[in-house]
Order: sequence, then structure tokens, then C-alpha cells
Amino acid sequence: MESVRFSSVDARSVQYWLLLGALALTALVGYLAAHHMDVEGHHITGMNNQVVWGFPHVVAVFLIVAASGSLNVASISSVFGKIDYKPLARLSGLLAIALLVGGLIILVLDLGRPDRLIVAMTVYNFKSIFAWNIFLYIGFIVVTFVYLWMMMERKMNRFVKPAGFIAFIWRLILTTGTGSIFGFLVARQAYDAAIMAPLFIIMSFAFGLAVFLLVLQASYAGTGRPLGDAILRKLKILLGIFVAAVLYFVLAYHLTNLYATEHHGVEHFVLIGGGVYTFLFWFVQVFAGCVVPLVLIFIKPFSQSRHMVSVASLLVIVGGMAQLYVIIIGGQAYPLVLFPGMEESSSFFDGVVAQYAPSIFEILLGAGGICLALAIVTVGIAVLEFLPESLSDKALKLESATT
Repeated sequence: MESVRFSSVDARSVQYWLLLGALALTALVGYLAAHHMDVEGHHITGMNNQVVWGFPHVVAVFLIVAASGSLNVASISSVFGKIDYKPLARLSGLLAIALLVGGLIILVLDLGRPDRLIVAMTVYNFKSIFAWNIFLYIGFIVVTFVYLWMMMERKMNRFVKPAGFIAFIWRLILTTGTGSIFGFLVARQAYDAAIMAPLFIIMSFAFGLAVFLLVLQASYAGTGRPLGDAILRKLKILLGIFVAAVLYFVLAYHLTNLYATEHHGVEHFVLIGGGVYTFLFWFVQVFAGCVVPLVLIFIKPFSQSRHMVSVASLLVIVGGMAQLYVIIIGGQAYPLVLFPGMEESSSFFDGVVAQYAPSIFEILLGAGGICLALAIVTVGIAVLEFLPESLSDKALKLESATT
């Protein structure tokens, strides 16, 4: 393992610049879409007075949650002493920073008044989880930067473990804070649950590792570097465990809500009568995002194909987006319970399920944030030595096995 050598990617190829150009162009289009929404106003989006967090928030929260989870690969190495994952730690840290920056950019541009961020950074209400999250997000970037420095500077290697431990604790707190945004909103029937915090933590493990696997495979396929079956198998099985855990927490969340009479309405909405939200929950989130990946990861002959690992990772990401869409958008679409046990109606749409469909501008903003994160990774691996020259079984001295 000590013989693993790191090097930067050769950025002189046409393919590299085409990829970087496409990512940069999409990020620019996303910014222009946000600028257009800022100039024209709220009415050109799919949002309304009931649904105030739209599709960009879904993508932003996904990227933030995945940022925490993608650092899990580095944490397994330095915190838990699994040296098999050590060669992957640098890429793990870079991807974590890139995903968080992409998510935060979307949030800032989706404010409608990005300049108001100055107020949020200078005036704090510590009773609000949003105020705490400013410290958590910025702190995560700083801690991860220091963590990377400890890994990449040979003289600082002796501090890798304590830095990794701090980063591990910090990201758990960060994801807890993100989940608590929804868990603390007692007015929304779909949000008010203490299990939101641990649910978001395990979601981060699954989503972050899925993104990491796709980036890892794409990086080595695009640069022609060897990627062994053994390390891919370890990551694949770990992804399967995390996906199964997400499915368990989702089951626990809904069973708990079904036990409480006050939540029967929102559970009926999500599980049976929610239209697009019910479809996204059962078909995209549960079936395509959890069941199918588990089959591809653990059942032969699918589990023996590395291409199926990519397919499983992509499905986990799609299922994760659907899960957050149901939580964030569906949770707002379900009407507020103003008078428990009674029906209410008014000209302000009280008691009515809110209608929402993302506009093209919202979709472009979300895509722009994703491409910005990927562009940061693309530039990073070309500028600094984040990738091992070889991750073959021989280089890592790992024994390949099949499942």
C-alpha cells in the first residue's frame, strides 16, 4: 500500500477540454437561469405561496447530503483504520468539497435576493437551525481542506488520523443539522419527526458513495488508469449495505407515522393518494432507487459485472433525488393542518393540496450546480495529485473475489 503513487491527470487531451467545456457551459446556463428568475420574479418558476422550496432546493440538499457521504471513504481509512481505502481518501475529500460548493451555490442563487446572504452571515438567530448551518457548511469546507493538506503533505501525515476524526464528527453534525431543518418544522405533518436526522445521515452514506463510485469509475476509464475488481467490490458491497439501511429507516419512518393518528392523512397522501408523489415514492424511490440496486449488487450474474455497479450507483442517485423530492416538495404540497380533526377551506387554498411543477429555469439551475461540482473535481484532478496511478489488485495487494 505504501508503494501507491499519486499523480495529476494529463489535461492536454481534447476529450478533457470538451468535458470541462461542457460542464462549464452548463454551469453558466444555470447561473443565467437563476439571474433570469431574479430579474423576472417568482412567477416564472413553478413555486407558489404554498411551495416555496422548489426543485433547486431538492438538488441543493442532495448535493449537500452527498458531500457529507462522499467523505465517508476517507473516514473509513483514517478513522476506522481500513487501509484498503487509503488510496481513495484524497479523491473522497475533493469530491466532498466540490459537492458542497455546488449545493451551496444553488441555495444562494435560489434565494431570489442573493445579496440577502450578507444579512444571514452577519445577523444570527441561534434559535434557527439555518443560522447554525452557515457555520456547519463553511466549517466543513475548512475542516476538509485541512484534512486534505494532512494527507497530501508528507510531513503532516502524522496528523491525518486526528484531522480525519474531526472531519468525521463534523460531517455527522452537518448532516444532522440538514435533517433537523425538516425534523424541527412541527407545522408540516410530513416533516415533524425526530428520525429525520438519522435518516439524513444514512442517506448521505448511500448518496455520497454512489456519486463517488461513478466519479471514480469515470475518472479511471477516461484516463486509462487501472481500476481493480477487488476495491470496486468492497465499495459495491458497502453501497448495498447503505442502501438497505436507507430502506430500513424509510420503513421505520412511515410505520411510526402510521402508528400516530395525526399523521394518517399525510401517510395516505404519500403512500396511496398523492399522485406524482406516490409514484415517485413507490416506483422511483423504493423500487428503482433501493430494490433494483440491491438486486444488481448482491444477486448473480448482475453482481459480477462492474457495469452493473455503475447502473446501481446511478439508480441510487435517481432514487435519492426522488426521495428528497417527496420529502421537500411533497411535504409542502400537503396542506397545513390548521384545525386538527376539522376541514377548512378559504380563498387562500387552505386544506387544498398545492400544485407544483418545476419550470425549465429551476431545472437548469439545479443542473448548473451539479455541473459546477463536477467541474471542480475535473480541474482538481488535473492540477493536484488526487488520483493514484493505479488501483489494480496487484498495486493495492488486494485479493479479488466475486459475489
